[in-house]
Amino acid sequence: MRRTSNGRVVLVCISALLFMGAAAWAAVPLYQLFCQVTGFGGTPMRADQIPNQVFDRVITVRLDSNVAPGLPWSFVPVQRTMDVKVGENMLGFYTAHNASDKPITGTATFNVSPYAAGPYFAKIDCFCFTEQTLQPGETVEMPVSFFVDPSIMDDREADRIREITLSYTFYPMTSGPQAKVQTTKEPKTGG
Repeated sequence: MRRTSNGRVVLVCISALLFMGAAAWAAVPLYQLFCQVTGFGGTPMRADQIPNQVFDRVITVRLDSNVAPGLPWSFVPVQRTMDVKVGENMLGFYTAHNASDKPITGTATFNVSPYAAGPYFAKIDCFCFTEQTLQPGETVEMPVSFFVDPSIMDDREADRIREITLSYTFYPMTSGPQAKVQTTKEPKTGG
């Protein structure tokens, strides 16, 4: 009887260990999905369609850009500020340039501030939804289609917002074939 009891304890411990490992592995993608669906932590929402009504209320949207260390790209907004009517679909552009002599793949993370604007700032399409590969010396324009959801005017805290900052940070990909290209030679630093 003691042997059966010990076997159960071992089985429960192994099962718990496997469950915790799977939960840890899935935590980051699940958290990102949660943030995109709820706007938690200033993460803009993803939208399938634009609102059917545009209001006269204007919010200034500031476009911010950053590049992580180790990525020899320059990355800047074409226009630093945009005056956006609530409910209006807008198109902003960023310019990225690969200053290295190797093709490099990067991925962008994003958020908005103040955090209270996260649930109301929605993106229809964005370069940040997919990895971006730039060839040596290549310069590209990267669009983002967005709107401020009219329901912002129903939220007492968020209704006071007059300015929203949309911020992106590009990071080099750390896995896959492009990562091998990057690690074979230290990339030149770029602007």
